[in-house]
Amino acid sequence: MAREISTVGVIGLGTMGAGIVEVFARNGLSVVAVEASPEGVEKGKGVLQHSTDRAVTRGKLTAEDQDVLHDRIRFTADLADLAECDLVVEAVPEHLDLKRQIFARLDEIVKPDAILATNTSSLSVTEISVATHNPRRVVGMHFFNPAPVLKFVEVIRTVVVEDEVVEDVKALAERLGKKPVVVGDKAGFIANALLFGYLNHAVSMFESRYATREDIDAAMQLGCGLPMGPLALMDLIGLDTAYEILDTMYKQGRDRLHAPSPVLKQMVTAGLKGRKTGRGFYTYDEPGSSKVVADHLTPHDGEAHVALREVRTVGVVGSGTMATGIVEVFAKAGYDVTYVARSQAKVEAVRAAIAKSLEKAVQRGKLDEVARDAALGRLTGTTSLDDLARVDLVVEAVVEDLKVKQALFENLDEICKPGAILATTTSSLPVIECASVTKRPQDVVGMHFFNPAQIMKLVEVVHTVSTDDDVVATVQHLCRDLGKHPVTCGDRAGFIVNALLFPYLNDAVKMLEAHYASVDDIDTAMKTGCGYPMGPFELLDVVGLDVSLAIQRELYLEFRERGFAPAPLLEHLVTAGYLGRKTGRGFRTYA
Repeated sequence: MAREISTVGVIGLGTMGAGIVEVFARNGLSVVAVEASPEGVEKGKGVLQHSTDRAVTRGKLTAEDQDVLHDRIRFTADLADLAECDLVVEAVPEHLDLKRQIFARLDEIVKPDAILATNTSSLSVTEISVATHNPRRVVGMHFFNPAPVLKFVEVIRTVVVEDEVVEDVKALAERLGKKPVVVGDKAGFIANALLFGYLNHAVSMFESRYATREDIDAAMQLGCGLPMGPLALMDLIGLDTAYEILDTMYKQGRDRLHAPSPVLKQMVTAGLKGRKTGRGFYTYDEPGSSKVVADHLTPHDGEAHVALREVRTVGVVGSGTMATGIVEVFAKAGYDVTYVARSQAKVEAVRAAIAKSLEKAVQRGKLDEVARDAALGRLTGTTSLDDLARVDLVVEAVVEDLKVKQALFENLDEICKPGAILATTTSSLPVIECASVTKRPQDVVGMHFFNPAQIMKLVEVVHTVSTDDDVVATVQHLCRDLGKHPVTCGDRAGFIVNALLFPYLNDAVKMLEAHYASVDDIDTAMKTGCGYPMGPFELLDVVGLDVSLAIQRELYLEFRERGFAPAPLLEHLVTAGYLGRKTGRGFRTYA
């Protein structure tokens, strides 16, 4: 039978601790809220007042409920006031010695059957628990920030904790309206173990000047639908906190991908800790503010310094979903498009698909009939590459096979007029391999659209070591004219999005393979704890396990990074023909 938990204590009233206090009080529990000093208590009261005031302003809490909520909370600077609590949650800074010291004190103060919980996000719960005389009652209860909003809670089971304690804490989390998942005591648990490897990789990408901070963040928001870009998220979390979490994970697992990027330590040492200090990867108008202001790294419009090439007519090679979408995007934006398919039947199929798409847009009020007819009037379908002789830009969107693409670029090189831009929409192959078979590598660029091209705003503009500056500037300008958001990067495997996304997905497979957590628990963690639109296994099944494996292999071959080696489980599922939704079975089985 679950123990009765009616009075809880919370130690530490920073943003996280005050949020946990609010969650408990909102759900009818009496709360003893503790800070180290009277000044800290007053500051914690202020954080809670501000949060509940916002909830009232937004209509999520009535003024009467706010008063009742505050009446349930007793603030104090004395740990002894926790004596009658049924559960105490510690939410102080991530320092092991400090946490162990607090738990040793608590052990002497609370009732023998009271549960002691730590909100640590990365430290060993076991190491904290053994500071007490009874580690069997110590558990991890990891809330996510902001605690009143995010639904996910990780309940951390140590090797010594009693099953009843774990079940009672899980039941309490459910009572709070949260989605708890029980996991073992491993650095980072589920969410941070997957999140911080990805964040660290993004920092390395920025540190090596592969892409700007703005482009890295925009790529992950627009390309993957994430609520924040990785560098903006690091600023929100706090670079000092992020460094501590990564350092702890690295020391426990010795995975080089968790070794904090050197620039992180330099920034923390310099006091550039993110929003809380007013400066991190971005600069903010004041400490604690979310408003970004321009600084020395803010990009200026590069187009002003480069004469752009004229692009009025466009060619598209290919007849698949991506090629069809790209043709539609250009035609709707006012460009005359000549598209090339292998047969007359495919030429007609492309036109029919675009006509259907445009008609749907008219029916939904997103396009008028005049614009629809004008877009269709700009299309010319053909089976002959020679019809691309006069276009200003060609976008290649054929199969992801290097030999096929190289043969096509050799042909385009012979057919297209001097100065025409030749673009590939490859998502994984080296752009330079296509450029090198032409006599005009300076005119070749990557123009990676995302599927569906009609909807997705992101285009990765990929320059090789040979691409002329005016070609890059022209394609950037063209993307904006199409209503797209261009991000610019160099020519290496994965570009920005896939290079950051697929190692994270691969890490999720490794976590499953190690039997640390289930498919459902891992997906729940990333959706409810990190605000991702899809969990990693949902996404893998949608993308296709064969496609995911091919991209992961490309990344491994390019970077020779041991941590990028495809998870054996992913290899085995592909070998078995379990490729995801398209075959009815992947990490899940579909009807």
